[in-house]
Amino acid sequence: MAELQHDQEVQPQLLNGSEREEADISKKRRRKKRKSKSSAPDGDEGENSAGKRKKKKKKKKGLKGQTDPPSIPICELYPHGDFPKGEECEYPPSKDGRSATWRTSSEEKRVLDRASEETWSDFRQAAEAHRQVRSYVRSWIKPGMTMINICERLEDCSRQLIKENGLKAGLAFPTGCSINHCAAHYTPNAGDPTVLRYDDVCKIDFGTHINGRIIDCAFTVTFNPKYDRLLEAVSDATNTGIRVAGIDVRLCDIGETIQEVMESYEVEIDGKTYQVKPIRNLNGHSIGPYRIHSGKTVPIVKGGEATRMEEGETYAIETFGSTGRGAVHDDMECSHYMKNFAVGHVPIRLPRAKHLLNVINENFSTLAFCRRWLDRLGETKYLMALKNLCDLGIIDPYPPLCDIKGSYTAQYEHTILLRPTCKEVVSRGDDY
Repeated sequence: MAELQHDQEVQPQLLNGSEREEADISKKRRRKKRKSKSSAPDGDEGENSAGKRKKKKKKKKGLKGQTDPPSIPICELYPHGDFPKGEECEYPPSKDGRSATWRTSSEEKRVLDRASEETWSDFRQAAEAHRQVRSYVRSWIKPGMTMINICERLEDCSRQLIKENGLKAGLAFPTGCSINHCAAHYTPNAGDPTVLRYDDVCKIDFGTHINGRIIDCAFTVTFNPKYDRLLEAVSDATNTGIRVAGIDVRLCDIGETIQEVMESYEVEIDGKTYQVKPIRNLNGHSIGPYRIHSGKTVPIVKGGEATRMEEGETYAIETFGSTGRGAVHDDMECSHYMKNFAVGHVPIRLPRAKHLLNVINENFSTLAFCRRWLDRLGETKYLMALKNLCDLGIIDPYPPLCDIKGSYTAQYEHTILLRPTCKEVVSRGDDY
């Protein structure tokens, strides 16, 4: 150390004037260089940190808000699983006027409610996907589009937001897009050239599910304002059914109330006045895991079952209004199919039918499906095999349901949860 210090002290004395000048300049340059080097990393680091902060901010913003068009799965938008709740309502008072508010404050009912939180969460995740998909569809659906294009765009978005994962998450049934006198169960098969027109009344009915917890929800699309009153009648009837539904309520009482509201409306279309009729052979229904119709029906006319709704059940409250006869029949080419939930082992001879059943079991189980979805899986020349499975009673066909030609039908539907503490209209949104 001492020697080194001595060398540094005597070295300037050995340099002449020009050499000292050059040395000074060189020193200055080195100092400047060291200064710039020492400051540059700090500056870069600061810049990088700021960039990282910006990226983090952007990422955080993305988690809170959906992209346009929607592409972020709902489970990623709400990573902690706190999915938005639907509309929570008190149950209606009993026949003798007793209020059901005690359920909200009952500790026992709260405990029961919390015990099923995982189930409610599955429904809410599927419902949020439904809300965002239908909002997206409303932004672009218009006359001139083919029905196949409408359904495929809707289903592609739905698969993305629900984060389709085999039978754990996906579409609960084919997209219904029934037009005018056709009230339900129409979705286009491959090659169907049907185009949506300005004067059409189109029912968009689609479902999502998480772990078999199904959201069944529908609305009606029109472009001509002459149908507004028809849509108002059916929407009011559906909301009335939702309002009067509840634990221990008789199903027949709901149907009678719905009919009363629906028939209070008259609509004028092209100079003719029609009383809006509820379609008496179409109903709401209870929903079970992987089972869209699980046994109970919710009529939309009086005279139905006296069976009561029960705590913990899930229902699709849906109403259909018509300017026609108010009754539907099978018509047109079939597109909807579903495995019989109660079917046991049935011997199958045709190898092609056995293969098709394996495909159905693996991809749909007891959820409804359509021919387009079989096409999508790469299945070809399956119609004979599908007919064979239907003839054996393993698969049930659900053809389109139509009123008389020239009539117009509308539909609105929501899924409700009969929770121990309250009734949750889980699929409710800002739109309807």
